[in-house]
Amino acid sequence: MAELGRKFLYRIFCVAALIVTVYLMIDLSLSHTLDIKVMVLFGIIFSVIFFGFLDWGRNYAALKRNEEELKIYKLYIKPMEELTKDIRARQHEFDNHMNAILNMHVTIDNYDELVKAQSAYGREIYDDRSRCSPSLLRISDKILAGFLYSKILAAPEYVDVDLQVLSQEIVTSVSEHFLVEIIGVLVDNAFEAATPVRNQVEMVLDAKDDKLIFMIKNQVEHLTMGEIQHFFEKGYSTKKNREGRGLGLYQANRIAISHNGEITVELLDRAGIQEICFRVEI
Repeated sequence: MAELGRKFLYRIFCVAALIVTVYLMIDLSLSHTLDIKVMVLFGIIFSVIFFGFLDWGRNYAALKRNEEELKIYKLYIKPMEELTKDIRARQHEFDNHMNAILNMHVTIDNYDELVKAQSAYGREIYDDRSRCSPSLLRISDKILAGFLYSKILAAPEYVDVDLQVLSQEIVTSVSEHFLVEIIGVLVDNAFEAATPVRNQVEMVLDAKDDKLIFMIKNQVEHLTMGEIQHFFEKGYSTKKNREGRGLGLYQANRIAISHNGEITVELLDRAGIQEICFRVEI
């Protein structure tokens, strides 16, 4: 806080010095007493003021970035804690389910009935499984883990999410704020495009050569390559209500490019089902 106070006073001094300097230059110019020595002195003062404002600009930008990072941390560290609790609770439930299955032979003495009961119980457990992969808990980027966990929990009930984590060490030079913005756009678009019929959404999280790799694939219908070519254009949207649309992918792509990354898109056909796959490397 003391450092911020000193910088604030320094900026006030720069503004006051600028006002006094401009006033003196105008006064000296009108009185015809402005000579080369005075001009050199004013030049030095202007240089000090200029670099003072330049320093203020850099510090202000850094402060804003730190504020954004803090907001992201506060927003998604809580879901990460919830993920930890959820995994622990489900581990306890899993132990109970295993005990129930292993002890079914105590009450069921017929082999065929025992197999049938165990299969039915197993299917019930599978259908009630968590939507989130426990591997999220082990990745190095806890903010990203919390963010993805919150997104998956907020997805419509009919969406079937398959998340694969191929690397636990997530390394990237991009700030959490920008990373969340890029991945958030792609996840939101995939969930919005899903329907009760086309409900499969696949995600892959990986890292290679100090870059994060994120892929997301979802099922689509009647999408053409011509439409895909316009995806990253400002204002373009395939949705019927286009008001306020078409900015997410455009902005995400701009952020990726500005950080020496890229977003690619591919249209796939798997067993007669059309899919769209976005890949981010940043």
